[in-house]
Amino acid sequence: MEPTNNTARLAGALYVLLGLTAPFSLLYVPRKLIVRGNAAATAENILGSEMMFRLGMVGELAGTAIFIVLVMVLYRLFNRVDKMQASLMAVFALISVPITFVGVVNEIAALTLLRAPEFLSTFSKPQLDAMALFFLGLHSRTILVNEIFWGLWLFPFGILVMRSRFIPRILGILLIINCFAYLAESLTGLLMPDYAGVISRVATYAELGELWIMLWLLIKGAKFEPVRPMAAAA
Repeated sequence: MEPTNNTARLAGALYVLLGLTAPFSLLYVPRKLIVRGNAAATAENILGSEMMFRLGMVGELAGTAIFIVLVMVLYRLFNRVDKMQASLMAVFALISVPITFVGVVNEIAALTLLRAPEFLSTFSKPQLDAMALFFLGLHSRTILVNEIFWGLWLFPFGILVMRSRFIPRILGILLIINCFAYLAESLTGLLMPDYAGVISRVATYAELGELWIMLWLLIKGAKFEPVRPMAAAA
């Protein structure tokens, strides 16, 4: 399974694509369109920028597809390092995929309510707006749950990097720190939501761990160091 460099650079390129789609769908669109606690304003924003909202949904689905391929490529890259850890990495990562799909379905439901088709004419506009905001809230909760698995898959990933002979150990340590940042953010949101904002701001810096492995794989690639043969048999 050589060419390791090609495999690593493919993983880096996929990581970059994921890094382009995820912030738009998960950060920019919600912050631009959703007004917390204000159903009417949220409805007005989404209907006024419906294409942006739809692009956010498509971007989230596209990012998930890219993520699946990325995980498979990383599994191929690290399978020889430790098959158990590589399998664990893939399992934790792929568990997040159906959760993402459920979240996008909630966004579709919200948009359907806001467009007020005829069969929903028995509901008033304020009621439809409120229900749409409810489904958008469910979407944000799926992200909160997903952060658990976005964190957990980085732990075996970090171990694999540290055990490999082709990527600096420090990048594995940063991935493990990134893992606990995601877990802290998710668990705080679930257990102590009043402190979620504070933890999120702190965790943002720790969540840059993936950025460095992304750049390393894309630019440097990976190459197994040749194992020095044992001294000639006596």
